[in-house]
Amino acid sequence: MSDQPTEVLPDESSPAGGVPTRARPRWLRPLLWTVGSVVVVLVLLVVADLVTRAVVEQRVAAEIEKNLPSSVKADVQVHIGGFSVLGQFVGGSFESVDIDAPHATVDGAPLSASVHATGVPADFSKPIQSATGTLSISQASLNKLVTIPGAKGDITLGDAVIGYDGTIDLLGLPVDYTVTATAEAAGDTVLLTPGKATVSAGSGNVNITKLLQSLTSNGPFPVCAAQYLPAGVKVTDITVTPGHATVTLSASDFVMNEEFLHSKGSCS
Repeated sequence: MSDQPTEVLPDESSPAGGVPTRARPRWLRPLLWTVGSVVVVLVLLVVADLVTRAVVEQRVAAEIEKNLPSSVKADVQVHIGGFSVLGQFVGGSFESVDIDAPHATVDGAPLSASVHATGVPADFSKPIQSATGTLSISQASLNKLVTIPGAKGDITLGDAVIGYDGTIDLLGLPVDYTVTATAEAAGDTVLLTPGKATVSAGSGNVNITKLLQSLTSNGPFPVCAAQYLPAGVKVTDITVTPGHATVTLSASDFVMNEEFLHSKGSCS
């Protein structure tokens, strides 16, 4: 028997270090190519959808701005809701569209407006299913745009009340008064219900009870709101805070085009 140590030859299929490697299954490479291709397609679809969304939003904003009446100036921002704009476009309508004009002016009076529309057709010549909107307006802007029949001077906005001055014939004598009233939305009109009243200096000894009775004898009196809005738009809510008012509007089955935006409603 020889004392010469036995020489162990390295396995040529093993990397340095002597750990044998396993051959990759033949099906792995095609699978990796398939997965990679799917990922690339998905990324391209997402990019295409983002580009389409931006293009459509810009187009809608431009169309609205182009069709606004000359008295209205606004930088319109549009956001299309839903998962895929491409899918919605192919389906013929958009799930929801939000329109914002935070720095609009009407006849030079600043205000902000926003609209949330649902069931918006991809073909803009077809009617929108429904929309709700809000107008946020300051006391100064309100006085530039709105008048209360019989009122004189400025309208004031308080805590849930509207104040204004007027003149009433009481027992054959003209009496100047200042009154605060609550406002209630009523579709085409806003109903004003007088509450507290004071008479102006120089009106003599006037019975405030009789003055209020005269002001409210026919119940709340309507102020036509439709004349300031596109035809078919209704007033659904009014919130009044000191120096500020927020008006909620609604409309349905209307086409957002020049004819609609230039139209004016009326009160029966």
